[in-house]
Amino acid sequence: MDKLLISGGGPLSGEIRISGAKNSALPILAATLLADGPVMVSNIPHLHDITTMFELLGCLGVTVTMNEKMQVDVDATTLNNHIAPYDLVKTMRASILVLGPMLAKYGVAKVSFPGGCAIGSRPVDLHLEGLKLMGASVEIDGGYINASVDGRLRGAHITMGIVSVGATENLMMAAALAEGQTIIENAAREPEVVDLAQCINTLGGRVSGAGTSTIVIDGVLSLHRGSYRVMPDRIETATYLAAAVATRGKIKLKDANPKTLGAVLKKLQEAGATITTGIDWIQLDMEKKRPKAVSFATAPYPGFPTDMQAQLTAVNAVAEGSAVIVETVFENRLVQINELNRMGAVISVDKNTASVTGVERLKAAPVMASDLRASASLVIAGLVADGDTVVDRIYHIDRGYECIEEKFQQLGAKIRRIPG
Repeated sequence: MDKLLISGGGPLSGEIRISGAKNSALPILAATLLADGPVMVSNIPHLHDITTMFELLGCLGVTVTMNEKMQVDVDATTLNNHIAPYDLVKTMRASILVLGPMLAKYGVAKVSFPGGCAIGSRPVDLHLEGLKLMGASVEIDGGYINASVDGRLRGAHITMGIVSVGATENLMMAAALAEGQTIIENAAREPEVVDLAQCINTLGGRVSGAGTSTIVIDGVLSLHRGSYRVMPDRIETATYLAAAVATRGKIKLKDANPKTLGAVLKKLQEAGATITTGIDWIQLDMEKKRPKAVSFATAPYPGFPTDMQAQLTAVNAVAEGSAVIVETVFENRLVQINELNRMGAVISVDKNTASVTGVERLKAAPVMASDLRASASLVIAGLVADGDTVVDRIYHIDRGYECIEEKFQQLGAKIRRIPG
């Protein structure tokens, strides 16, 4: 099992390109099941989760091919199986996203209960209740969700009990081919939801209101072939920006979208960063200054993203002053703090709240990643630690960051992958 060896050093400096968004690419790949012809998807990141989705689509009989430009052609007209097996679904929670489109297009779907990062319970009840409102019959049997519908799904008025990105996406895809109009209230407002809606519309769908708390989908009889480019990964973007803040560096990120990062950029500016942006780039300069501690609470978009909590906790660990961090989205998302404290951080935890007192430098130590974003926080900690830090279980990182060591090397970091 590979590890990352990081020698803490000076400030990050240079330019890198941001990859396509994993959390956008996965639902968009699932949405290709709705189309009556091939869909060409570009700007897909090369990550383990993406490979798992390709394997899942292949399991369903879907034809997936990649060309020399790294564009992926997905042809769902060859689908011949309606079962998403446990062996694949257990490794990636986003596998549940094939449920809605498969049910809408073929009238039947059998999907194992999903897995993924161990950061807290993320029940699929919202997905299933929404599909039931649209006329689906849903049964749970042997760890599988068996869903079917007689004819087409029907439009429904769905009010989500809590904001859920996955449920919003699944129900939006199901509603794209439903009979009549579907209204989703208390819908997730994340940019990835907007990206999916734009993809569906590119293929002939009729989705409006994405990016607000009320999404309206007017069902159509069919979606056609087409092409779509996945948005830049806002969490990858923010992770490198946070690393530059922690190391007192100056970096420029190309192929990025600053409009999706309002809450994060605000906090990084509070930490002392000078940030300039263009349509598709972001530049951050700490002017070699130590960051200032910043307090925040995570919240659904447009609030501060839970996927950046761990990384900004690492920044606060070496910041000037003290900060309080409240995690409101997932109950087990402060797990990286024990590992940060092993490196000399001064952080105490009380339930879902972390109190951080910054220190000048951290100390290298062997640490273990527990989930995707916690892994990124340990990499940032290693960059500002004296000595050589070894981060174990980096398969978590490979689920969400494309070529992370190469990109950090381009920014001057001393980091390399070593065999376990």
